[in-house]
Amino acid sequence: MTTYDLAIIHGDGIGPEVNREAVKALQAAASRFGFGLQTTEYPLGAQAYLETGTLIDSGTIDSLRAHDAIMFGAMGDPRVTPGILERGLILRMRRELRQQVNLRPVRLYPGVPTPIRDLEPGRCDFVVVRENTEGMYVGGGSTVHAGTRNAVALQESVNTAQAISDVVDYAFRLAQARRGRLTLCHKKNVLVHAGELWQIVVNEHAAQYSDVEVDYVHADAMCQHMPMNPERFDVIVTDNLFGDIISDLGATIQGGLGVAASANLNLDGTAPSMFEPVHGSAPDIAGKGWANPAAAVLSAALCLASLGEGKAALALENAAASVLGELPALAGAGMGATTVQIGDRIAERIADETGVDSHIGETSIMTAMAAI
Repeated sequence: MTTYDLAIIHGDGIGPEVNREAVKALQAAASRFGFGLQTTEYPLGAQAYLETGTLIDSGTIDSLRAHDAIMFGAMGDPRVTPGILERGLILRMRRELRQQVNLRPVRLYPGVPTPIRDLEPGRCDFVVVRENTEGMYVGGGSTVHAGTRNAVALQESVNTAQAISDVVDYAFRLAQARRGRLTLCHKKNVLVHAGELWQIVVNEHAAQYSDVEVDYVHADAMCQHMPMNPERFDVIVTDNLFGDIISDLGATIQGGLGVAASANLNLDGTAPSMFEPVHGSAPDIAGKGWANPAAAVLSAALCLASLGEGKAALALENAAASVLGELPALAGAGMGATTVQIGDRIAERIADETGVDSHIGETSIMTAMAAI
């Protein structure tokens, strides 16, 4: 029996609450599909930082490398200045563990409300493949004459052909395993140097993947096309900053950040990938049982898919989607059930399922990820 060794980082706010339900779902899948789970918790986050003054050290990074995958809850605390946790912990883990791809599925499930009028689930099923280690988020910067009217702020963007190529190749393989369409999203009419490099790399790979249809959409135009014509897209590949922006728009289309999952993928097997819900730590509702664990469970499904457990991943996705469609609200007291109760309901359906609904399995990102 295969046993997967998972690192568990609960983090801050509602992170521990939703992450525990995701682990519960993984355990239900392990029992049903015949694999083992071993977990190790790492006390990383705002509280540990406030107590020790340390975000994460090299020894902890080395320990994380030994695991098969990382389940991450959420991070953020009003007691810590914005940017410290994000850059010093989250971005550092992504860089040092070479998690080159941030994967954000955008799928509207049956029964889940969306602010887009008349949008049906069959029209919204695409994925954003975002470069995860370069761009504006890791470029150097400086400020001179700070605090004066003469202040000058410089922020650089880093784009290398190798990192772009890694991400673009993964996006093409994913498109090949899905519906055969890939869209490059950038702003190459203004960011001419970075945009040209991205386009060159996409063109090079397009010659190798002749069965994949390729097009291009400017980042600002993408913000119109995604909500109006989501069926146009299958796999969208883009840089770090644009990916951050359009994937959150995608989350709104699919029902909100509370149902959005993500994966930070190491593509070469040198370190574990990391899986996390997108919604953040929400400290204002922590401990109230008002957090919806579905996004964390869907992130756990992505984890299983990346490990090759495609059927188990589909079972998690199907169970979470079916529960989501029944909730009177997607968060807060209006859900009609607590975080734990919803997690229990999802776990029970994972354990009791006799099959996977065809509408989930046919085009699911879980199937494509497991295939590649």
